[in-house]
Amino acid sequence: MSGKSDPGRSLALLWGSHTRPGRSGLTVRAIVDAAIELADAEGLEAATMRRVADKIGSGTMSLYTHVPGKAELNDLMVDTVLGELYTGVDDPSGRDGWREGLRYVAERNWDVSLRHLWLLDATGGRPTLGPNAVLKYEAELRVLDGIGLTDLQMDSVLTLVLTHVEGVARSHAGLVRAQRESGLDEQEWWRATAPVLERVMAGHDFPVAGRVGEASSQVYQASADPAHAFVFGLDVILDGVQRLIK
Repeated sequence: MSGKSDPGRSLALLWGSHTRPGRSGLTVRAIVDAAIELADAEGLEAATMRRVADKIGSGTMSLYTHVPGKAELNDLMVDTVLGELYTGVDDPSGRDGWREGLRYVAERNWDVSLRHLWLLDATGGRPTLGPNAVLKYEAELRVLDGIGLTDLQMDSVLTLVLTHVEGVARSHAGLVRAQRESGLDEQEWWRATAPVLERVMAGHDFPVAGRVGEASSQVYQASADPAHAFVFGLDVILDGVQRLIK
């Protein structure tokens, strides 16, 4: 959960009713949906209590009768978005074997991370233990259950896959932010950068970096390709998991 949220208060809110209106007619779901729309459009920092209140046409203080503060709102936003991952608890394990199931898990988490880039900023070191987060964990573990891994290995494999997804998604988010701030897409940036880089590196001896960097940049037409890194890394991880199975 968010570092500044009270665990007991946040858990009660996460597992409580989000559709029951208060005296003002507001619901927790309406507040959270408005916050997600703001974060999708402008980033997590835009989803303040004041901005959310303005968006739904309510007074800021009315929001606090439903959601105690920004930290709890972040927890609700995260858990709500996690509900987009699967159609049900058996969705991932309904694939053709554990390998396709785990690939599906990675792809669904990748898609949600790209659709809600702010999610990377909203999640901290501790999980948001709402109903959708717990369902997510159960659904993803079922892919690995009974294939020859210990319980600890199951948790570790899932953590490895999700950490890979998060790391590459952060790379993608960084590129999106750089493009927005510079006004240049990756190909435009690389066309402007490559000649200068070649000139300043003249006379320096970086044979391996030069060779590999040139080869990859020609393929990517950019400094990096998160989509390629996602697929390549996932394939390597899945091959490694295969070696663990007894």
